[in-house]
Amino acid sequence: MATANNEQKAAIAAMLNERGIEHVKVGVFDGDAILRGKYIHRDKFLSALDKGLAFCDVVLGWDSNDQLIDNLKFTGWHTAFPDAPIRVLPETQRDIPFEPKTALFLCEFAGRAEAVCPRATLRRVLARAASMGYSVSAAAEFEFFVFSETPDSVRAKHYQDLQPMTPGFFGYSVLRNTVHSGLYQELLDLSQAMRFPIEGLHTETGPGVLEAALCHCEALEAADRAALFKTFTKVLAQRHGLMATFMAKWSNKYPGQSGHLHMSLQKQGGGSVFHDPSKPHDMSDAMRWFVGGQQALMPELLSMVACTVNSYSRLIPGYWAPTSATWGVENRTTALRVIRGGPHSQRVEYRIAAADINPYLALAASIGSGLWGIEHRIEPDAPIAANAYALEHAAERRLPGSLHEAAQRLAASSAARELFGAEFVEHHVATRQWEEREFRKAITDWELSRYFEII
Repeated sequence: MATANNEQKAAIAAMLNERGIEHVKVGVFDGDAILRGKYIHRDKFLSALDKGLAFCDVVLGWDSNDQLIDNLKFTGWHTAFPDAPIRVLPETQRDIPFEPKTALFLCEFAGRAEAVCPRATLRRVLARAASMGYSVSAAAEFEFFVFSETPDSVRAKHYQDLQPMTPGFFGYSVLRNTVHSGLYQELLDLSQAMRFPIEGLHTETGPGVLEAALCHCEALEAADRAALFKTFTKVLAQRHGLMATFMAKWSNKYPGQSGHLHMSLQKQGGGSVFHDPSKPHDMSDAMRWFVGGQQALMPELLSMVACTVNSYSRLIPGYWAPTSATWGVENRTTALRVIRGGPHSQRVEYRIAAADINPYLALAASIGSGLWGIEHRIEPDAPIAANAYALEHAAERRLPGSLHEAAQRLAASSAARELFGAEFVEHHVATRQWEEREFRKAITDWELSRYFEII
């Protein structure tokens, strides 16, 4: 299973020699976008460039708490957890500034595991775009809260009464980002060094909350950047005795944390697919159908985007998060926001996404549904110019209200099976059903305060 040509292998070997690197860090993102990996000796790594590696396939069979998911066909006790082949991706090599004697390479599941691999799922969607004559650009922007806490302290406090890095509501604060300029600069430098460059970084409204917009690029690279940004922002924070969270909503006192996705199509020979100044809102027919497909399939594909139980705590009216599959032009109350950017930046913002996304699956869903719309010439509803939260929407546009409901919608979606493959759909649905069942085992603080005495 060749993964690198001779020229790539020679260049990588020369780099390892020049820098005196004896061990290489390899990693693969699982279904929850958690980077799972290990250090391996350089000799084994160079061999893996030709022959590939293997990870125990439990990586695709446990949840974010390393608990075995009990309803999977792909892996489990019934398969005895064999190894799954992994291909090394030479083009993903990054330097980790605080590990100068290590190089990081991302990997992708191969063989039978490729069908359920998140990165491979997005790659197949992008191959579909290429077959239609398109290339896809994308970028993610994330809101995240930073706390003056450690992994030990948050557990000791049972995640209650946490201390934000900064107090109060202070969006776009020059005061805050100057006082903490050292941390900001380290994050900006890290983003450059590890090739997930930040286009903009500022405080948002809320205690200790920041927003980072990543630079746009080819969509598969954009997903790599987004997943690495989340991982290494948390690493950097913890190295400073802080913690960053990308939960969709960590407190009911504040709006949820978004993970909006921007995307556009280009012709493979050059030029925008989306921009047409002769059409309303400068939207080409292809862009209109792309939005139509996204709107039509959003309720069916939502569990690929809102992938945690907590995601649905964010999707409530009036908190800067949509509750129906709506669209508008420069309208931040809709699930899809068309941005008139001219021939170079006309794009769609997929605003249903939160910071807890698996970037590979969220981009696969948002891009795949748009391509499906072009293929089937799906017309969207009329754009909404008013406050979409205050309007009544047709039943078919309403979004599922829980992860369980969203997973059921995905399971029944013929379009999803066409776009992503039946094996992926069945696997993802099973993992989300497990997640919902694990949640139902919990007794929450709300239940105790609600029922303990009175009922």
